[in-house]
Amino acid sequence: MKYSIILAVACIVLATANLLTGSVSIPASEVWNILFEGGSRNSAWAYIIIQSRLPQTITALLSGAALATTGLLMQTSFNNPLAGPSILGINAGAGLGVALVMLLLGGSLSIGTLQFGGCIAVIAGALIGAFAVTAVILMLASKMKSNVLLLIVGLMIGYLVSAIISLLSSWSSAEGVQSFVSWGYGNFGGISLQQLPYYSVIIIVCLLTSLTLIKPLNALLLGDNYAENLGVRIKPTRIRLLGITGIMASMVTAFCGPIAFLDLIVPHIARMMLQTSNHQSLMPVTMLSGAGLALFCNLVCQLPNSSGYIPLNVVTPIVGAPVVIYVILHRRFK
Repeated sequence: MKYSIILAVACIVLATANLLTGSVSIPASEVWNILFEGGSRNSAWAYIIIQSRLPQTITALLSGAALATTGLLMQTSFNNPLAGPSILGINAGAGLGVALVMLLLGGSLSIGTLQFGGCIAVIAGALIGAFAVTAVILMLASKMKSNVLLLIVGLMIGYLVSAIISLLSSWSSAEGVQSFVSWGYGNFGGISLQQLPYYSVIIIVCLLTSLTLIKPLNALLLGDNYAENLGVRIKPTRIRLLGITGIMASMVTAFCGPIAFLDLIVPHIARMMLQTSNHQSLMPVTMLSGAGLALFCNLVCQLPNSSGYIPLNVVTPIVGAPVVIYVILHRRFK
């Protein structure tokens, strides 16, 4: 409870800092007026806060919580400290969808009589690709008994998709490759104020659903046989975990790009803080830690007070790689 309160306060502080930081300097009093007093005399400032910084801050908060939760669900389900949606190939599937749109279809996507272009086409392509891989993983999960084999299959899907993307890049124009590389940098600023409600509802519903799985997750920590003796249906439970993970990872990757490391490192940070694997306390702390770390990374990306923006996937490995190395070495020499 203590850590949850501290992390919630930290998230509020970091969210405030995100609203105050950017290439345009806006006084704190004006930010308050824009958000709570009905506006500002400077219409440009109001536009920046309402249309850019506020959606970006909310997106970072929800995306961080979602990615951290997916990592926790997968690490518990597969009893593997390095499991996550990126290992299962879900992020790679989203990348393939985006690559097909940008590199093969020229930035537009047709579904029946409907045709999409620009940002909508990229998001649709990413969602279709991620959901396709998730469907394959779910189908295999219903047939395979070994979690290790499922992880290996996920890795192989990721390698196969990466090879296809490389092949598409070799055929594409320089502009298409540049657009795809830019998407791959990751960015919490890709969701507009109009898109935010749909994104928020889906992520929040998945997070709340994850909280209902605390008891089965605790049972899985004790082993499959013990969990079955406690009344947990192993295969349906793992399929539910994969389904929730697939939805959240698909949404975040589609709208924000393939964000590295947050899904892997945050559950370990939460475990190190709490010194426990009990999901009753671990789940909310993981969500809050993910939200706070995503807000921190987004803040670092905007710190240079210029028009430049540090790519998100430049910042997250700097934070995440040392944690992953620590976890590997700790388990090796423990």
